[in-house]
Amino acid sequence: MRTLVRLQRVVMSLLSLAVFVGLFGHVASAETLVVGTCKAGSQFPAIHWAIAAAAPGSTIYICPGTYTEQLTITESLTLIGVSANGLSGASASGPDNPVIAPPTVGGLEANASDLSDGSAIAAQIAVVTPEGASAPINVKISNIAVDGANNLISGCGPDLIGIYYQNASGTIDDVVARNQTLASGLGGCQSGLAIFVQSGYASGGTAVVTIENSSVHSYQKNGITVDGSGTVATITGNYVVGQGSTPVIAQNGIQVSDGARGSVKGNTVTDDVYVNPSNCGTTCVGGSGILVYDSGATSASHLAISGNTISNTQLAIVAYGDSLGTADYNDVTSNKVTGTQAAGSFLDDGIDLCSNNNTATSNTVFNSSGSGIHIDSSCTESTGTTGNNTTVTRNTVNEACAGVLTGSGTGSSQSANIVYNVLQVAQAGDSCPSGGSLATAARNKRTPLPRFR
Repeated sequence: MRTLVRLQRVVMSLLSLAVFVGLFGHVASAETLVVGTCKAGSQFPAIHWAIAAAAPGSTIYICPGTYTEQLTITESLTLIGVSANGLSGASASGPDNPVIAPPTVGGLEANASDLSDGSAIAAQIAVVTPEGASAPINVKISNIAVDGANNLISGCGPDLIGIYYQNASGTIDDVVARNQTLASGLGGCQSGLAIFVQSGYASGGTAVVTIENSSVHSYQKNGITVDGSGTVATITGNYVVGQGSTPVIAQNGIQVSDGARGSVKGNTVTDDVYVNPSNCGTTCVGGSGILVYDSGATSASHLAISGNTISNTQLAIVAYGDSLGTADYNDVTSNKVTGTQAAGSFLDDGIDLCSNNNTATSNTVFNSSGSGIHIDSSCTESTGTTGNNTTVTRNTVNEACAGVLTGSGTGSSQSANIVYNVLQVAQAGDSCPSGGSLATAARNKRTPLPRFR
């Protein structure tokens, strides 16, 4: 029945679109289009009709209201939400800004494929550069709320995404991405990404995207994810909030993975905590505030992680490399970390650098269940062991099992750190000292769980 309903919806949408474009035509050159009647310009009753009519480079203003649509964009455009504030005759009821919600009949359906494994993606807004294009399209989205409630996806597929950029560049600014959670409820499906930028893999495409000043919350798996070897992202000034303590899924606030690079600056990230002792043996997965996993940083192009505030998470800031890649060359500077969460014998470091060639400078870590900063030699990257050639200096740690865990690697150093209320200022190896109220006799290893593993 659902398949039939979707087929009917698609047929009716195509017929309506054909009639509308036939009446109004495709805009010959870039101009201003309006969805609604709040501004002057070529006016359309639905966002997807304006997109279909727009020439590359056009600007589409979207009037206040709720739009139950699923959008696919394949050319360079600017989408700007219009606030009701200041509009003459603005209604006192209804949203003051545009809200994009799933279609009321049939919900969301697949409109893209994941570059890493080919799995189906159902994105509320899919920004996709067509195959064979000479350059990535460039799309700016601002002042729009994307709400995934009532998406009607009840299984683990297709993957639910709020805003998806595939091999495409642009800016996501002052948006809200919320409720990207499956209709069946929060569960173990590795689905539900609020904002997802992906490029590279076999496609060879690229994406240069800025994600800024946005509110991201109530997601199922990840808040902001940037992924793939062609991706360069600037993630700045966002507010990212997870579900809090949950026994069903390990969430990540911000993930940079599988070759992506760029910077993560000035964000606030909180409430990513996975609590499920039944899934823990000598290792246990955990939620992360900022997760760097097999990123593409190099000696010539470091990943900058600076000025962020992370609270009430397990692995607050973690750089983790495995046998498939490396998470090296991170500059972790002037971040504030509070309240890393423990579960049983699993203690979580404020900053865990399970990679090589990192710097951690002028960070503040309060109330860490594990160490303040860990030069972690317990991972095995594709190039070998970790915990090497890392410098930790001028950080402040107050309340932790150790100010700095120095690992067992080579070429690393720690100096000029200010440490209060710890069992050890600096502790060799990868385990917290035994005894006292801040540590257990043996420190078991917590590992992050990224979207793609």
